[in-house]
Amino acid sequence: MSILVCGSMAYDNIMVFGDRFKNHILPEQIHILNVSFLVPELRRDFGGCAGNIAYNLRLLGAEAIIVATVGDDAGDYHKRLDELGLSREYVRHVPETFTAQAFITTDMDDNQITAFHPGAMLFSHQNDVRTAAGARLAIVAPDGRDGMLRHIEGLAEIGVPFVFDPGQALPILSGDELLHCLNLAHCCTVNDYEARLMCDKTGLDIESLAARVEALVVTRGGEGSHIYADGQRIEVPAVPPAALVDPTGCGDAYRAGLLHGIEQGWDWRACGQLASVMGALKISHRGGQNHSPGRAQIEAAYQAAFGGNPWSG
Repeated sequence: MSILVCGSMAYDNIMVFGDRFKNHILPEQIHILNVSFLVPELRRDFGGCAGNIAYNLRLLGAEAIIVATVGDDAGDYHKRLDELGLSREYVRHVPETFTAQAFITTDMDDNQITAFHPGAMLFSHQNDVRTAAGARLAIVAPDGRDGMLRHIEGLAEIGVPFVFDPGQALPILSGDELLHCLNLAHCCTVNDYEARLMCDKTGLDIESLAARVEALVVTRGGEGSHIYADGQRIEVPAVPPAALVDPTGCGDAYRAGLLHGIEQGWDWRACGQLASVMGALKISHRGGQNHSPGRAQIEAAYQAAFGGNPWSG
């Protein structure tokens, strides 16, 4: 069964400043800020929510279909998708734009200054999920605002259950729009900060929001995750990682595990446990797509953390 992955594709440009921002940004001079950071270390990673989620689904052996928009500079990403065996059929090229990209500068205290250029992502509404045949499950991850809303309506129209993952798009969605999306979704997943923001914007508590979907998943970083389903709160612990290297893309890895569990027909606890395993495997590597455990390694990690093997039935 194919999983439709709607969201952004982006390049992440990671730069390391070998000092501390606080030594160069003077509080009393903020009104005339003009600083330059020498960054001898630069890394360019493949990223974006759709790209990261689809990558992790491939690690799990699932078939992922990306629905996204890219710009004139997408040649390297196209090559990568081909190498991974991920279809480009619904990856739309928007001429005279750049592929979305983040420019992230990190200092020695792990503080970050980030600039994000949405580029082709702003044209995601040009895609029509109703034309994507063969999908039986989907996720609507952060993307252009109009594109997210159109994808949600399209998936509801053709009867494909989907996970609503508002993420960084939460601030640009109104309370009424969020409630409408929840009413159409099968499941919703947010982190703990996003959960509080969603409550504030809708005026409802977390239990009331959860009542609108089959499951509301709230990730809590190193404290694990809570899954609100069937009138109860299921607590899923975080899996201790081999190393704490880089959280970039951990949320996307988690969502891939959740989607795979839903596709397999597992209960919500098992879905959350696999999601937790995927996040732990990712965090020990830099970037959103540089970890490469095989399916056997993922199953072994699940068994070590939680016992049993849900793939065996």
